[in-house]
Amino acid sequence: QVRLVESGGGLVQPGGSLRLSCAASRIIFSRYAMGWYRQAPGKQRELVATITSGHTTNYRDSVKGRFTISRDNAKNTVYLQMNSLKPEDTAVYYCNANQINMGNYWGQGTQVTVSS
Repeated sequence: QVRLVESGGGLVQPGGSLRLSCAASRIIFSRYAMGWYRQAPGKQRELVATITSGHTTNYRDSVKGRFTISRDNAKNTVYLQMNSLKPEDTAVYYCNANQINMGNYWGQGTQVTVSS
């Protein structure tokens, strides 16, 4: 079955950086739009960034200029480079793969904690 495996989360001080990775298997990765979402305690899951099969990117306003989403189709992997992290970025970050005719899939999530 389809697998999305996130990695790279952890504890970082405010102003620090982290790079999340999501490795996909058993999908035709290059055909999928990939995204990162996050969910903080007591809040709904929200979109962070997406990248289409054509490499068009989109970001929520609060992360623009700080986060960068990218993909490597040869490695079936999508990345989220997070710089200038703030405490309000603390959440579980989820990888998503979506293709209208092929399906929508989620990873298990990785915890990001921004705290001094």
